[in-house]
Amino acid sequence: MLTKAPKGTKDILPSEVYKWQYVEQAFAEICRRHGFGEIRTPDFEHTELFKRGVGGTTDIVQKEMYTWEQAKRSLTLRPEGTSPVVRAMVEHKLYAEPQPLKFYYDIPCFRYEKPQAGRLRAFHQFGVEVFGTDSMMADAEVIALAQEFLAAMGIENIELRINSIGCPACREDYKKALREFLAPKYDQLCDTCKSRYETNPMRILDCKSPEDQALVKGAPRMLDYLCDDCRAAFEELKADLDAMHIAYTVDAGIVRGLDYYTKTAFEFVTDTIGAQGTVCGGGRYDHLAEEIGGPAIPGVGFGLGIERLLITMEAAGVEIPHRKGADASLVYMGDAARRECLSLLRSLHAEGLHAEMDMMARNVKNQFKYADRIGARYAVVIGDNEIEKKEVSVKDMQTGKQETVPFNRVVSYLKEKN
Repeated sequence: MLTKAPKGTKDILPSEVYKWQYVEQAFAEICRRHGFGEIRTPDFEHTELFKRGVGGTTDIVQKEMYTWEQAKRSLTLRPEGTSPVVRAMVEHKLYAEPQPLKFYYDIPCFRYEKPQAGRLRAFHQFGVEVFGTDSMMADAEVIALAQEFLAAMGIENIELRINSIGCPACREDYKKALREFLAPKYDQLCDTCKSRYETNPMRILDCKSPEDQALVKGAPRMLDYLCDDCRAAFEELKADLDAMHIAYTVDAGIVRGLDYYTKTAFEFVTDTIGAQGTVCGGGRYDHLAEEIGGPAIPGVGFGLGIERLLITMEAAGVEIPHRKGADASLVYMGDAARRECLSLLRSLHAEGLHAEMDMMARNVKNQFKYADRIGARYAVVIGDNEIEKKEVSVKDMQTGKQETVPFNRVVSYLKEKN
């Protein structure tokens, strides 16, 4: 067992890490263009942060958190990114800075759930958060950023779905109507949904059980119970998306899986990897800062699973650019030549070139084989004759052509060629 990663985790090997670097760099660049700054929070927080923020009736809190006791304190590995960012914003009084505040993050998260394609117990997430404004322009920008990123990743068969899940005031009437609808079906609900019937019946709409999904068909829609303020905000969001030429579908079934959401809820969905699934989801959370003990600061953001993104890109046939092989491999004959190669290696690295040399005491023939195995573009050969003449032999590993280059021009020569 010591030689196998724990269930629900996955190693990212050197042969595939370039894909991660590609999407990470692209996400950071798009966030930069939109004026977002990176924020990094600890991998674990006080358990109460997630109970109060995410919600005690959610699957995450009830079933999926990695929690332990340490020095009479309950700590939990981060299951999602928003609550820790809100905590950091409140703790460091970032709300005193010019608003809106705009942050992005690239983080590992942890949830105990059944592993499946694109869904691991230790996974990675991109996210953005905007604080300080209740304008739907912020919601529209967050959605536009997500769409821009997904388009840049080459995912074309994707649909934006939006909904409003109201505010605490108008949700009370909706919850009452939902309970009345579900009352005749109560005995058929799963045990988890029965416990949610009184505490938060909206969570029943988000149940993963196919049987419960069938039971909620035809349930009342939150859209029909919105207060004037929430209805006006939703209309404003649609108008802003129209102005940005962003196509969307209103989906009254979207409730999202976290209790902190208010008003806007949205998802980007695709069937590229089979059954239709969510690639990116988010929404507005105007009371989360207050819920964890901070001032009243509205917020909006999204989260996006990196593993699921990469699977979707692969299924869509997206070719992620990857430069394979070294710029140069140094081949030496004798100790004096080996030391000259060590000196040259340092110079090549200092100029930003990917250069390697044999560290296994191979003979010259096998050094060339090694250069071929690592995909070196050029082999630079140094022996006693080369040292005496103060020149090297440079072999093009693709064409087999060789050139003689003076010692003092090797670095500039390879920079020009690469």
